[in-house]
Amino acid sequence: MAETTVRRTRVRHTPRPSESDRRNAAAALQRALDRRDNGGSTGH
Repeated sequence: MAETTVRRTRVRHTPRPSESDRRNAAAALQRALDRRDNGGSTGH
C-alpha cells in the first residue's frame, strides 16, 4: 500500500554541528551536571 511514503518522518534538514559546537555543548552539560551535584568533580 503506502508504506514507502511513511518512511522518512523523522528526517531533519539541519546542518550538522561543528566540532567546536559539540565541545561547547558538552562543556555546558558538564557544568550543569556539576552544579546539580553540588560541586561535581571538586566535591564540597
